[in-house]
Amino acid sequence: MTAFIQSVFLLVGSLGFLLYGMRLMSDGVQKSAGERLQRALSMMTGNRFVGLLTGLLITMIIQSSGATTVMVVSFINAGLLTLAQSVGVIFGANIGTTITAWIVSLFGFNFKISSFAIPIFGLGFFLTVLKDAKSKNIGEAVMGFGLLFMGLSGLSDVFSFDASELHFLKAIESWGIFSILIGIAVGTVITALMHSSSAFTAIVITMAYKNIITWEVACAMTLGSNIGSTVDAIMASFGSNADARRSALIHVLFNVFGTVLVLLFFQPFISFVVWLTPSNNIAIQISMLHTVFKTLNTLILLPLSDYIIKLTQVLIKDDASKSLKNYHLEFHETAFGKENVAMHVIRLEKEIADMTDVATNMFDRLQIGFMNRGKEFLEEHLERLADEEDYCDQMHEQLVRYILNCQRLSVTDTQRNNLSIMTSVIEELEDMTDQVYAAGMLLERSIEKKMKFLPEDMERLIPYVELARQFLQFIRININKHLNADKLSMAQELEDQIDLYRKNLKKIARKRLESGADVKAELLYLDLVRQIEKIGDHAFSISELLAQTA
Repeated sequence: MTAFIQSVFLLVGSLGFLLYGMRLMSDGVQKSAGERLQRALSMMTGNRFVGLLTGLLITMIIQSSGATTVMVVSFINAGLLTLAQSVGVIFGANIGTTITAWIVSLFGFNFKISSFAIPIFGLGFFLTVLKDAKSKNIGEAVMGFGLLFMGLSGLSDVFSFDASELHFLKAIESWGIFSILIGIAVGTVITALMHSSSAFTAIVITMAYKNIITWEVACAMTLGSNIGSTVDAIMASFGSNADARRSALIHVLFNVFGTVLVLLFFQPFISFVVWLTPSNNIAIQISMLHTVFKTLNTLILLPLSDYIIKLTQVLIKDDASKSLKNYHLEFHETAFGKENVAMHVIRLEKEIADMTDVATNMFDRLQIGFMNRGKEFLEEHLERLADEEDYCDQMHEQLVRYILNCQRLSVTDTQRNNLSIMTSVIEELEDMTDQVYAAGMLLERSIEKKMKFLPEDMERLIPYVELARQFLQFIRININKHLNADKLSMAQELEDQIDLYRKNLKKIARKRLESGADVKAELLYLDLVRQIEKIGDHAFSISELLAQTA
């Protein structure tokens, strides 16, 4: 009994080393190169073969198909990728994830792991002590590599008993097709609980290498782990739009279809894998099975990707028509921290760009009111202005909450500074929409009260309002970009021109007041001038903030 308890504790500890090592390795790579990888993914072309290669390479580098597919789902939800673009990436990620099995099978049993796992971990630790941020990130990845092999060493010790003692397991293995189905079910459930097909595959390889399970059962468990690996994409799709949910479904369909197909030709398939493998080493055979399964599945399904997309569109209906009534943004942090702050930053940039679009559209409506001040403006645009202003209030609240959640993650000083700047930009945009709506209310009052303005007075406002519109367009084009000195100088020039116009318009209005013009009308006119100037002030504040980004 004591030996059994010791084995259980050793198994739990070894799994902890294995999972934490994989997480540390993945996080270290993502911190050092992840943001560039993720931006490359978000700007990927629509070519499905380029997508396949992108998914393959990114997953091989960050050692996690879960992280790649979660990024894909998030980017689709944010509008950075289309569903068609995502298919190749998802297929490539499935192939890329097999690299871990090869690492385990090629290195995990050919050396005394513990003899070099600890030195590797030590080397990684000393790299993290260095002040250079890149060295720290690489050190984390190296430490993770060492922990991974320490976990494998522990697993090897756990399963170092006589396989004949497991009578119940031997009985199950004799159940024919039912033993295969049980193996698939076990692989699916345990992988879903562990959130790592790579970690479970390492366990299967160890058990097979120690003759604890047969070749057929090991194959079945490996197939099941592919289905269980889809859990992260499914979780990331909760609360997302229809296309994001469809991309998660494609990930599920890919692995379920492949598993069912292999089941129909199980014996011929595993015989083919054995024939392909140049070694009788069962660990290498399982790695080969994993790779052949993913590759053949991709070769079959990639040409059918358009039909797969249509199938998901039938199974998952389109979202209800979008209106600027309710804004919803959820912060998803998947199990074991498989995503990196960079992914959230990219999502925030897309949302801030959307908020800028709403603010610009609001100002365009306001400009219509200045040019055609009448009932038509009230009927067609005023209610929409109110809806858009309320929508931006919701964006402000939820985006700031999202940024606070990001800042609780492991962020670099540069990322923390940029997140802080994002908060300020969002606040300026929200204040700007308040000013636009306030100007719309002033126009409404002037129309309802039938205030009279001389045609030449309204004409003087047109170039003033147009300058503010140009400033908003400048912000819209440059949002989320670093403004260099030349562009900041352009922003300063627009701000100075708006200020100069405001002074001239105020002088003219005061002269009219002194000459006996209608006081209420002139004061409202001055309020309109002031509101437009405030909008320009917010645009300039955003320009200054963008100039501070790294």
